[in-house]
Amino acid sequence: HLKVTVVFFEGFLLPICWLVGFFVGALFGGSSSFFRSVRYFFRQIFMVFQIKLVFFWMRLRDGDIIEKKGRSALSCTGCTWTKSENGLVIVPYILSPKYTSPQVSLFMNAMQEMESVTCVRFVRRTNEDDYLNIVETGGCASFIGKIGGAQDVYLNSDTCMTRGTIQHEIQHSLGFVHEHSRSDRDNYVNIMFQYISPESVSNFEKEDTNNLNKRYDYFSVMHYPVYAFSNTSGKNTIVPKPDPSIPIGQRNGLSILDVAKINALYQCDISAMLLPDVNGTVNSDNYPATYPNNCNSVWLIRVPSGQVRLKFNEFDVEMSDGCSADYFLIYDGPSKASPVLVGRTCGSTLIPLMITSSNQVLIEFVTNNAVTGKGFNITYDSVQCGGAFYAPTKNFTSPGYPSKYSTNMKCTWTITAPAQSKVSLAVSDFQLEGMFIKKCLYDYLSIYNGPDADSPLLGKFCGTRYTSPIKSTGNTMYIEFVSDKSNVFRGFQAIYTFGEN
Repeated sequence: HLKVTVVFFEGFLLPICWLVGFFVGALFGGSSSFFRSVRYFFRQIFMVFQIKLVFFWMRLRDGDIIEKKGRSALSCTGCTWTKSENGLVIVPYILSPKYTSPQVSLFMNAMQEMESVTCVRFVRRTNEDDYLNIVETGGCASFIGKIGGAQDVYLNSDTCMTRGTIQHEIQHSLGFVHEHSRSDRDNYVNIMFQYISPESVSNFEKEDTNNLNKRYDYFSVMHYPVYAFSNTSGKNTIVPKPDPSIPIGQRNGLSILDVAKINALYQCDISAMLLPDVNGTVNSDNYPATYPNNCNSVWLIRVPSGQVRLKFNEFDVEMSDGCSADYFLIYDGPSKASPVLVGRTCGSTLIPLMITSSNQVLIEFVTNNAVTGKGFNITYDSVQCGGAFYAPTKNFTSPGYPSKYSTNMKCTWTITAPAQSKVSLAVSDFQLEGMFIKKCLYDYLSIYNGPDADSPLLGKFCGTRYTSPIKSTGNTMYIEFVSDKSNVFRGFQAIYTFGEN
């Protein structure tokens, strides 16, 4: 909820303080030390304490929607942000300087994710008249759509700092109401009013909404959770139907339909796809047929947690000098401002296995108006740890080393040397579960002679038994570390090098 903003009205209160002091002095003698103290007290008390006031022109509805007096939040006709001639929707903003550096990074991540898959662009305000004023006080709240002028968005620095919550309030400011308030919501959820206090019932009012010809979205970042505003422990206020076990109220980030609705409302001409599942597939357009000309497409993968692992099953993109015609790019993050993981790439050489540094990765594919190819097929999944290495040498360890690794881990590393080189892996410290078990059934380190787990096995190790060094016959090596649900140990420390022999 929006907590009342703390406002300091010194200019309003000080005259009252001085009047009190004046009458005390006039009636009882200003020279008395006692009455000087009284006058001083009235003057200082209002200078020390902040006064909590309710804005007379503002009230809350639906928990986090600010409704301006004289303007209905139920209707958003004419309250969208202006679309530029270049097809982009520019939303200027100011971010409170009181947010910490990690919180600012979270804001950037949330906004960049929205920018990558829609035509909305968030820009720091210079002199624009209409803009979002994002402040760290209050709760989590926003107006519906563009209202003009400095438009406050409240995102408390203690309680609202998740990517999904930030995107939730920003979507309100773009013109969206809560998903459970849609005009057709009764077909998809039951509202259990018997578990909602009378003062909270307004949070569940059904709206006369424009649903943009999109289906109801249980997974929307705009949906309330099942227990929202419940006044009875263990009783849900929103029950999905026909299956009450469907999860609702996630705040990981935008859903696929959230993206589709933004692009529909603002008529975005963009080829972008969000992939928020724990695993999936990315194909070029028309795959396995040849891809079309004049395309500029992006895929944003966001797994729920961990890191993204990309496996390239097929790759065929028109070859050109410097990949100046058709090309493929991978960014290690949610936007084109993120570090480049794979630079401009074309041709038919299969890209080795990739592991990102976070749970987000952006893939870009651009084609011209000439020759085309078959394109690409990529499968992805989530890993808890690991990496993809290309440097000539690097040290790496099991998670937490030299402390004990965790249970139920699966970490993978891919090492790729230049085409004519080989990989040599040496381990300087090694201690896993399975000291007296020959077959390594529980915790183990597996090393493969190639780019993935389908390659020939070079060795599987556990306990304190490790043969070092191990060398590949080609230019790639794949390493997998697995721990089970019990008995953890120190782990391992390893170093690899490249060589001709």
